[in-house]
Amino acid sequence: MKKILVVEDEDNIRDLYREELQDEGYEVETASDGASGYEAFLKYRPNLITIDIKMPDMDGVELLQRIRKLDKKVPIILYTAYGEFSQNFSTWTANEYLVKSSNLDELKNKIKELLK
Repeated sequence: MKKILVVEDEDNIRDLYREELQDEGYEVETASDGASGYEAFLKYRPNLITIDIKMPDMDGVELLQRIRKLDKKVPIILYTAYGEFSQNFSTWTANEYLVKSSNLDELKNKIKELLK
């Protein structure tokens, strides 16, 4: 079973992603901010990571950069409500940049594609 780490600061959204991805057959770990997301990455070594950008303490861009220093291969999806960050050079090491939607089909399809 593939393991996904969801790093999202909003509780209800994080819980929704966990439930939806578990229903798809994935093992899901979650973290509520960048710092705990980094710890979870080190502890669980997930097969894929989704990261929100705007979070307290350590934001998603900094988390992305810290993870990439240790692991250049793990697929990472930046999943955010802010489309303007896609032009930010520091986000380009992510495998995908998706803008959040109430329909999670795009996220689920991208996860399936990246985990093939």
